[in-house]
Amino acid sequence: MSALDPIASTPAGKLCGAWLPEPGVLAFKGIRYGESTAGAARFKPARPVKPWTGVVDATAFGAVCPQAGKIGSYTRERRKLAQSEDCLFLNVWTPSLTGQRPVLVWLHGRGFAQGAGSEPLYDGAALAKRGDLVVVTINHRLTVFGHLHLDEIAAAEYAGSGLAGMLDAELALRWVRDAIESFGGDPANVTIFGESGGGQKVSHLLAMESSRGLFHKAIIQSGPGLRSVSTRRGTSDARELMAKLGVQSVSELAQAPADTLRRSAESIRTWSPVIDGVHLPSHPFDPVPAPSALDIPILIGTCRDEQALFMVDDPARGKLEEAELLQRTSRSLGSQRDAVIAAFRASRPHATPWDLLVAISGQRFQHGSIVLAERQSAATRTPVWMYLFEFEGAGPLGPTHGTEIAYVFANASAENPGRDDVKQVERDVSDAWIAFARTGSPQHAAVPEWPPYSAAHRATMIFDAPSRSVVDPRGLEREAYARVDPREGKR
Repeated sequence: MSALDPIASTPAGKLCGAWLPEPGVLAFKGIRYGESTAGAARFKPARPVKPWTGVVDATAFGAVCPQAGKIGSYTRERRKLAQSEDCLFLNVWTPSLTGQRPVLVWLHGRGFAQGAGSEPLYDGAALAKRGDLVVVTINHRLTVFGHLHLDEIAAAEYAGSGLAGMLDAELALRWVRDAIESFGGDPANVTIFGESGGGQKVSHLLAMESSRGLFHKAIIQSGPGLRSVSTRRGTSDARELMAKLGVQSVSELAQAPADTLRRSAESIRTWSPVIDGVHLPSHPFDPVPAPSALDIPILIGTCRDEQALFMVDDPARGKLEEAELLQRTSRSLGSQRDAVIAAFRASRPHATPWDLLVAISGQRFQHGSIVLAERQSAATRTPVWMYLFEFEGAGPLGPTHGTEIAYVFANASAENPGRDDVKQVERDVSDAWIAFARTGSPQHAAVPEWPPYSAAHRATMIFDAPSRSVVDPRGLEREAYARVDPREGKR
């Protein structure tokens, strides 16, 4: 540390960050917002960070929750980050330590089992500079460490364990409320946003009564979270895990080696938030939005070909025959198979059988986002805005799952120098997120008129070069897929 390094004075103590000359913002990394959740604290609600004396270095990322590394090119990045159950850290990028700027708090993706707010994909420097706002990214507990429901098995000290990861996020938002003014942020203007699993986390925070008032707007990117795990299922899974490990008590479970616990848990299910009846009283958006979500403006949307990312290693990629298309969609579409395929073919007249399989398989993202938007807009006068990212130049897989992230964070043009179309789409997307964080509406001067979304008027911003405002884009696909029995594919 030198006399020129920025020092932020938070309620808990002083932090020393770093000045980033390019793009010209301050960065504070690895800020502890909660005490360690390792050892005797495993599965228990996190405790706020204890105050300290002196100045703590905040120039390096903190540890991430223990996890498996299984996701393509991102695996290499994540392995560089230390893993530990002591993982409650966050990062802040800000143009200045003074002022009252809008605050964007990012919930990272990769479900509830992987990822970290400190991955390079989520670097917040360019977005903070472009929008003159404060960007925060967080780490929290994942997989079994964050979602093992013990409320019916253990003592009250483990209450909320099936939501521990989400309660960590809530604790981070409490830190933002109490400390963000020290970083030039406005605690009365906080927007939460996230992609994929991060979108599901945003959905759950919207439904958590205990999080009410900690944020004021929400953005859900390719991750609608309509439902949670039931209390009954959560308890059953916890008992199955205990039997698998051969332990008789939660105290024994709490002492199991972290890697053994994680590996055993992964063989049971993909762990995610459990309804506890207190912090999370009900499913977030099923059959209707949770009461705590009703006064929050929402921006929600998807990418055109979400499923392409998950099918990149499919041996039939690019050479699927019509017969195999029919075979591979029969179970999921059931009696509506032929009608759905016909609708998608009419909507995409130049699509190959492979293109149609990708499009239909990705409807779990689009359909869920539309359902959430319909239910929210019908239940409240608070506006909902819909987008669809269709920019073909987004990468080798086109507009697939996660490709909009670099455009949101204003990092795409730096990764594609000399591409005017990339720069244009980056402006349209990042400025929409900035406008929404600042005013509650994503409308800005560079995009066409963008009305709120409803079932009666399905206004959607198509992010492309150029972007355009459309009513009910791909309506044939939406109508056909809506007739699919949701129980298909589960029989």
